[in-house]
Amino acid sequence: TENIPPMATRGVLLDMVKLTRKNPVPAGTAFNKAEIDAAAKAAGVTIGKGDVVLFHTGYQALATKDPAKFIAQQPGLGKGGAEYLAGLGVVAIGADTAALEVIPFETKTEAFPVHQILLAKNGVHILENINTAELARDGATEFLFVLGQPRFKGAVQMVVNPVAIR
Repeated sequence: TENIPPMATRGVLLDMVKLTRKNPVPAGTAFNKAEIDAAAKAAGVTIGKGDVVLFHTGYQALATKDPAKFIAQQPGLGKGGAEYLAGLGVVAIGADTAALEVIPFETKTEAFPVHQILLAKNGVHILENINTAELARDGATEFLFVLGQPRFKGAVQMVVNPVAIR
């Protein structure tokens, strides 16, 4: 984590619960370009270079109700969605899920392909288990996203405390 810069940038919330009218969004639901564009349009936002994009799925409620299911399967970002957002130049993508990406994976031959597309190939940071419920409840779609994380040499993940200022 010593190479991750602090972030102070525009945040965008895509409320997938509102878009799908399902709370939580069912496990296995992939968010690709069409879903991302529809959610952005519904929110009245345009995603741009330097943004942090957060997905609200309602799935975090399962972390205490059914932790095994919360870890084993989830809605999330698909490969096409990851490539699309990386192409827009976003700096980080997060969700209220354990792994950000859709599980089960879209293809059975790849493990965590979205992580590979985002972090390894494009340098886009991944934010997991982000509490998006308050933002969604308040209808916040744009905000100042601030993140200053501990910088430990050799660490590959870290507990962080992001702040959304509306």
